Amino acid sequence: MRTTPASPRAWLRSHPLFGDSVLAVLLAAVSLAFAGLASGQDSASGRPPAYTFNVAAAVLVIGTCLLTALRRRWPFVLLCLAQLPQIALAVLRYEGGLVGLVTLILLYTVAAYRGLALSMVAAAVTLAGYAVSAVIAFDAGGWTQHTIVVVVTMTVWVGGRSVRLRRAYFAELVDRAERLERAREADTRAARAEERSRIARELHDVVAHHVSVMTVQAAAARKVLETRPEAAREALVAIEELGRTAMREMRGIVGVLRTDGESGELAPQPGMVDLPGLVDQMREAGLRAQLWIEGERPVIPPGIDLAAYRLVQEALTNSLRHAGPAARAWVTVRHEEGELLVHVEDDGHGGVETPQRGPGDRPGHGLVGIRERVALYGGVLRIGPRQGGGFEVRARFPLKD
Repeated sequence: MRTTPASPRAWLRSHPLFGDSVLAVLLAAVSLAFAGLASGQDSASGRPPAYTFNVAAAVLVIGTCLLTALRRRWPFVLLCLAQLPQIALAVLRYEGGLVGLVTLILLYTVAAYRGLALSMVAAAVTLAGYAVSAVIAFDAGGWTQHTIVVVVTMTVWVGGRSVRLRRAYFAELVDRAERLERAREADTRAARAEERSRIARELHDVVAHHVSVMTVQAAAARKVLETRPEAAREALVAIEELGRTAMREMRGIVGVLRTDGESGELAPQPGMVDLPGLVDQMREAGLRAQLWIEGERPVIPPGIDLAAYRLVQEALTNSLRHAGPAARAWVTVRHEEGELLVHVEDDGHGGVETPQRGPGDRPGHGLVGIRERVALYGGVLRIGPRQGGGFEVRARFPLKD
């Protein structure tokens, strides 16, 4: 695989020893040249120079400058070592060239790459080394020069600390961005899981109800196919209509999964106003169901409206499947002040065995979906046997403003 060559700046960042070594060699060369010129500046007047330059001075200058090559690895230790040649040059009255600049570079490195306490100690060491050199060579300059040196030293220290703080700030920004990205991904996964759970509940409610009614209708049609063909034909027509209704509802639910921007065949979700039609379907399927609506119907939030409808649908479907062919069911919807009460019950007196579940069926999904729906809107749910026989499902939804 072909890789893009890195830029020279990026390569130098990844190889800091090379750049520091080049800097050390340049400092050594310039210091030697500068020290040689400075040591001979008074030769024309016949007076000896204030400082001399020889092989010993060259060794001290080169050794000090070469310390810069390892400044990123041991900056504080090298800064302390750099004070010794500087003091030795002052004692021997040798010209030091750019030895002072080497000290400033090491001080900047300590301030930029080490903690506050160590950087303050490094600044103190730098000023102490200069003070010792100035005391030894008292005639090297006046108070103006000393003040300038102190100001330059503190400026270099402040610059190094600013670079360190800026680097820490950007690192914190990068870390915060990564945490926010991870949190956003976690929220996205949670939202997707919740949406999948919601779609699964909707699909279960639609498929379980319609398929159960279609199964009962098909069984009835099979039994009367030879003796009562007209009744069988009506059952088949009902099965066809139920199949079309189930397909429409499933397309409406699965439509939310579309990602290509196309508009699906979306239909309004069912609600409490559709309960009479639901009860009629159950009657056609053979369940003797009755509906009572008490109280004045208020404005019901869409979520509670759909949840209450699905609750009645699931409860009647369970009555149709398990209560027996001679069972009766009652649906009571009571609109109270600030609450919606939904009560579905059956007598469960079938007189014959109810159909057995197959080995692949996993009971309980419908009831779990009912519990989740009621809990989602802060309702209270009771599911269990009914006094006098049968089964009941009772839910109370709070209607908030």
